[in-house]
Amino acid sequence: MNTSVTQETDRRRFVITDDGETAGSSHYRDHDAERIFFHTEIDEAFGGRGLAGIITSEALATSVAEGFSIVAVCPFVLKWLQTEEHDIEWRKPTPADLTWLQEHLR
Repeated sequence: MNTSVTQETDRRRFVITDDGETAGSSHYRDHDAERIFFHTEIDEAFGGRGLAGIITSEALATSVAEGFSIVAVCPFVLKWLQTEEHDIEWRKPTPADLTWLQEHLR
């Protein structure tokens, strides 16, 4: 398995490939100094390989390196942040975050 994670800033997402094939993505929106992760998806054909954890780990590390703290709307990102050992500044979303996100996904 040869995986790589790349950031597509114009589409506001990270993409993971496995042996050159797109396997999934993690989507975000930036709000002030926070990066709100709202959806992570791995194609079922690539399931069971740990790719969701790989893309989440790399996406969060890249985001922190870019100066963002994390808001975890995506259930997978939230679970990863709660169970993995890391030094990432993060929080759960507030109702205001969710309203802002809905307005900016249109």
